Amino acid sequence: MEAQAEMIVRCVDLRRRYGEGEAAVDALAGVTLDFPRGELTSIVGPSGSGKSTLMHVLAGLDRPTGGQVWVDGSEITALEDAELTRLRRDKLGFIFQFFNLVPVLSAEENVTLPLRIAGRDVDDGWLETLLDTVGIADRRTHRPAELSGGQQQRVAIARALISKPAVVFADEPTGNLDSTSSTHVLELLRRSVDELGHTVIMVTHDPRVAAYADRVVLLVDGGVSSDTSVASAEQVHELMQTA
Repeated sequence: MEAQAEMIVRCVDLRRRYGEGEAAVDALAGVTLDFPRGELTSIVGPSGSGKSTLMHVLAGLDRPTGGQVWVDGSEITALEDAELTRLRRDKLGFIFQFFNLVPVLSAEENVTLPLRIAGRDVDDGWLETLLDTVGIADRRTHRPAELSGGQQQRVAIARALISKPAVVFADEPTGNLDSTSSTHVLELLRRSVDELGHTVIMVTHDPRVAAYADRVVLLVDGGVSSDTSVASAEQVHELMQTA
């Protein structure tokens, strides 16, 4: 499967059903997608379209009812729970709407926490690069309560990138931020792809946020309705109006 080797994430005929019988709901109804290395992809769609479910299944946070998922060459749908936990720890980064920082730790300690949990050494050069890139080098000793919402999300982004993951999953990463902080965070995600070579898969309901991506995947009723490159928030808005 040569195409698989070129793709950092791949899913084939992905299905996720919740419930049984007449009450069953198909959140994913046969999704097949490839995600190339070094790109920012936005997954959009109306409420209930399956976009968050898709991200959770791709990231190994939820098990599919059917289909297969590969991440960096490993078929994660075939892994036992312990193996899946190790893969998420070693190869994936996560950014959520809620920052999930540890209140008693400094910004720098929050950033390096995943490495310390995994028993891995901190690459001081990479840490400095990240702190400079996300603009919190002068806030490294501050605790979350001493930081603005935008600064806390910058810490969360650095934390997601500290282990040099194969792919970063971002679920509504600007959902709790004002417009100025949102722009800064989106520019950081864009730079992490363009300058640091990361791969980002982002779920959002906001056309302006989605327009920062190289590619926009529109989900409708658990299936892929559109998969396209876009140039503006207006184009994404028009695309979403077709859902």
